[in-house]
Amino acid sequence: MNASTITELRRFKAEFFQALSHPTRIAILELLRAGEQSTGALIEKLGVEQANASQHLAVLRSKRIVANRKVGNQVFYSVRHPLIVQVLDAMKEYFVVHTREAAATLTALQEADQEVVD
Repeated sequence: MNASTITELRRFKAEFFQALSHPTRIAILELLRAGEQSTGALIEKLGVEQANASQHLAVLRSKRIVANRKVGNQVFYSVRHPLIVQVLDAMKEYFVVHTREAAATLTALQEADQEVVD
């Protein structure tokens, strides 16, 4: 890979994660992991205003994270590729590891404090 390609790949990764940088957009992808859903169903499940949902869906569409198809006056969304769900799953696993490490650190600090008191 040449330097230009590496730079482009890094830019792609940054833009992908930037598109996922809002909890509502993550929630949309979590809902879509079960399969295609209409805009109305997403709005109802998310409990957000239509304009707000539309903005988030536009961001995900612009970065080609979700696909959409129109049927009459309804728009249906789906995750564009299963790898996107795998990225979310990997982040969940990392969250669990991070949480366990933080809990272990707190436990060690509490034990150290107890030793000082004793």
